[in-house]
Amino acid sequence: MGGERTATLRWTDDHCHLHHGRPTHVDHDGAAAEAVAEVVAAAAAIGVERMVTVGCDVADSVAAAEVAAAHSGRVWATAGVHPHEASQGVDGLEEVLARPEVVAVGECGLDFHYDHSPRDRQREVFAAQVALAHAHDLPLVIHTREAWADTFAILEAEGAPRRTVFHCFTGDAPEARRCLDLGAHLSISGIVTFKSADDIRRAVELAPLDRLMVETDSPFLAPVPFRGKPNLPGYVPLVGRAVAEVKGVGVDEVAAATWGTASAFYALDAM
Repeated sequence: MGGERTATLRWTDDHCHLHHGRPTHVDHDGAAAEAVAEVVAAAAAIGVERMVTVGCDVADSVAAAEVAAAHSGRVWATAGVHPHEASQGVDGLEEVLARPEVVAVGECGLDFHYDHSPRDRQREVFAAQVALAHAHDLPLVIHTREAWADTFAILEAEGAPRRTVFHCFTGDAPEARRCLDLGAHLSISGIVTFKSADDIRRAVELAPLDRLMVETDSPFLAPVPFRGKPNLPGYVPLVGRAVAEVKGVGVDEVAAATWGTASAFYALDAM
């Protein structure tokens, strides 16, 4: 997948969708459960030892939690309502957040590119999930696309949770600076390997290494040389390698830093 494992490199894919397209009760579908198990095992074999699978609505969050429960110690889950699904609201989300394998609220935020849900509803549901993160002292996982001003306005009004990450960061250096000034982290996806991604590379260059994490967002956004193909958690070392090149440091340094940051951010060592 992402290259041969060495004894010193351990990776966390802090944002993937292992359960994407799977039934809600994955354990009741043997083929689906087996496919997820194969992906988890293949990633772990090359050093991607931990994965966070991310919920995008209430039912999807249940599916994420069930996958995490089936792979305890390897996989954790988040529970949230994606801006595309904001019209559904957040009823039932708090019950999923109470599950022990759920380590964050999200992904949630604003997406004004597709507008699959009305913008006012997106703002309302995003603010509600910021409040849930505060109430449960959980990290907040943000998706924002073509909505930076409104995203920052809501975070300033509601208060950014003490652990906040902008997943699949696609802004430029000034937006990265605003995120960092809020105390947030940037999660870098395979887009950083794309030839056209100079803005993201400038943001990576700006950000301190201890404020970065790495993700695949699989099955989406596969890095070069797999661009256009289904993505896998096992490709996260390719993202880490690209971050190392931008930062001018060794890949081992990026692996160690992002492992430690994910541990603290999601409180993984406490589980």
